[in-house]
Amino acid sequence: MPSPTFIRSYVLRQGYYSDAQRRAYETLMPCYGISFSTTPLDLAGIFCRAAPKILEIGSGMGETTVAIAQQQPEKDFIAVEVHAPGIGSLLNRTQQLGLTNLKVIAHDAYPVLQSMLPDESLDGVHIFFPDPWPKARHHKRRLIQPDFVSLLVTCMKPGAYLHIATDWENYAEYILQVLGREDRLINTVDDYASRPSYRPLTKFEERGLKLGHTIRDIIFRKR
Repeated sequence: MPSPTFIRSYVLRQGYYSDAQRRAYETLMPCYGISFSTTPLDLAGIFCRAAPKILEIGSGMGETTVAIAQQQPEKDFIAVEVHAPGIGSLLNRTQQLGLTNLKVIAHDAYPVLQSMLPDESLDGVHIFFPDPWPKARHHKRRLIQPDFVSLLVTCMKPGAYLHIATDWENYAEYILQVLGREDRLINTVDDYASRPSYRPLTKFEERGLKLGHTIRDIIFRKR
């Protein structure tokens, strides 16, 4: 069966790229980065240990990613991000804290899932505040789509969790529908979940709360 064709869910708006971010990207990727490959990864070999593996798609500037990795040294984290300034910031934070349980893949999540991650290799997946593409004509660009979720679930172990957070009500409702239609997933609660203690509040989220936005956490598990 041919692989599904995916529509890119992001637009590269690099914005300000500081000298520190650029330097970190150029000098620290050899240490903390994983190059894109069409060969499935040996995750235990990359981290030199057998430990739960958590994937984060869209790590942004890296504050949340680094905070969670620091809180949970018993787990290994793989951040997938396409924006170079954010990757540079994440790498700087990772080095400053001396983290050894965090790696970065600077690539689109779709081919990473298709080619690099073995089936049933992930213990958890974090997708925090994906672009909501609020205009109806752009909804096809939203990351959370049935084919994408199917691909993602294939990479998850039985019992692994999928945690998505968004501050857009329409997108949250859509995510619940898409995940609810995936037979291999089950919601951990009846509707939206409470924010787990491991997910810290970001500056972005705090601004949203001040504007009256409701943050919705959605947590499903693979059967």
